[in-house]
Amino acid sequence: MRRWLAIAGTLALAALAALPARAVTCESETYEGNRYTLCTVDAARETLRSFLYTPEGTPWGQFAPLEAALKAEGRTLVFGMNGGMYHEDRAPVGYYVENRREEMRVISSAGPGNFGLLPNGIFCIRASRADVIETRAFLRDRPRCRYATQSGPMLVIDGALHPRFLPDSSSRYIRNGVGSSADGKTVVFAISENAVTFHEFARLFRDRLELPQALFLDGNVSRLYAPEIGRRDLGRSMGPILGVVEPVE
Repeated sequence: MRRWLAIAGTLALAALAALPARAVTCESETYEGNRYTLCTVDAARETLRSFLYTPEGTPWGQFAPLEAALKAEGRTLVFGMNGGMYHEDRAPVGYYVENRREEMRVISSAGPGNFGLLPNGIFCIRASRADVIETRAFLRDRPRCRYATQSGPMLVIDGALHPRFLPDSSSRYIRNGVGSSADGKTVVFAISENAVTFHEFARLFRDRLELPQALFLDGNVSRLYAPEIGRRDLGRSMGPILGVVEPVE
């Protein structure tokens, strides 16, 4: 009997090992007393991209219509998050590229609001990698992004926190952002489950996740689509959306 149980256990482990790895792994994390949901993407293997306009030229606005449109094409949205700041008409505030087509130029000047709190940055998706890049470094190197979105401020720049963040700040909001590894292969999206300061949010990426670059995406419209964990957030219409797409099995 023990022999058959051992064989059955071995077969079960083999079956699990044969299953394809999940495109996105989402999990809860508590760090320094704050609660977060973290979603990790293997940028070297998965189809990570941005979305803004429907084929008719109107903004997607929500996850549901994007999910339905992809399903009609034999694809599925396995992860999504709002992907940067936008104007009232949903047009992106800064640089935006979709399928190598530039919709909005790079904005490098200081300005009002979080976007203009320099340094800000660009999330650039290329073949087999995705990187958060500080805007001035981006303009210096001019990488060719297949998809890109600009937001701000940067949370972590080359391993250092944004210089304007204050440890004793009282400004707390639900916030979401994205960080990338040095080789661009691992991308972590984070959304806070309680209101946090910029300093606390940035420390999550630098000290807990040990990511050298991280970018704030938004604070008033922080939304997550992660059906794996039962998240399909609703709310105000979004501008750019970042997502992972897979063929329907």
